[in-house]
Amino acid sequence: MEKKTAVIFTQIMERPARKLILFRSKNATHYGEYCEEVGCGTPENPAPWDILCGIKDTLNEPMGVWLPKSMCPEGTGIYAHAVEVAADYSGEIPSGFDVIDLPPCKYLVFQGEPYDDDKYDEAIGNLWENIANFNPKVYGYEWDDEAAPKFQLAPMGWRGYIEGRAVRVIADR
Repeated sequence: MEKKTAVIFTQIMERPARKLILFRSKNATHYGEYCEEVGCGTPENPAPWDILCGIKDTLNEPMGVWLPKSMCPEGTGIYAHAVEVAADYSGEIPSGFDVIDLPPCKYLVFQGEPYDDDKYDEAIGNLWENIANFNPKVYGYEWDDEAAPKFQLAPMGWRGYIEGRAVRVIADR
């Protein structure tokens, strides 16, 4: 059986204390379910993603997030669309959106190779397979999925698919 080799850029990112502005789902566990639930939006009634794109002074671009169960109130799904803002953000919070205070943390961020936009499903699947097989202990870390949401940036073929997962330093090293 032949195994395909992939180049995956991996880095540790330090995230400061910050706020997460998010539009929750009721039941979604992934992007497809989220879109079915909240819709794609129209000019008169924009989708949560479009509203997040309009928020000023963000720390990064909008993203899809898988929330730790501890950040999911009863009756909400684990998948949401969100954007990070500074911990002292005092701007307007759009109607229907929530805010979560996030503590400082470290992320292990994975970026796959550029791909043809029409093959985004394949690019995402390949990266997910590599993340599932990745052992952060080799580098002195372990997954810390309760510390912060796992995130995915919008798939864009020219930059490769990007996803991040919280980690912590292994204490006994």
